[in-house]
Amino acid sequence: MVSPSAKEVFIQGITQDGRTFRPSDWAERLAGVMCSFRPGGPQPGSHLNYSPWCVPTVINGIKCVVVNSELRNAEPMAWDFCLNFAKDNGLQVAEACLVPDAAPVAAPTADKK
Repeated sequence: MVSPSAKEVFIQGITQDGRTFRPSDWAERLAGVMCSFRPGGPQPGSHLNYSPWCVPTVINGIKCVVVNSELRNAEPMAWDFCLNFAKDNGLQVAEACLVPDAAPVAAPTADKK
């Protein structure tokens, strides 16, 4: 279950029993299906690149798809499709939240005498 406060969800290419999910291009396929779901809706040529809300990546050597919560806000059925894909295939899902950047810390200055 994904909490409503999650800003991003990482669908990992590892099954619940620890096996690598196949086919090896599953992340690109899932993200390709989601390419039309983007800010402002589908645009001419949008089928040629991934949606910023559903991006394949590799994290620590594991293929993943990062699904942003903006997809849930814009297209709840597309969000459900991604999460049901993970559930139906027994994939591990991790929630993420965005951590604000730390305020810059001033470097100590040496007193000149």
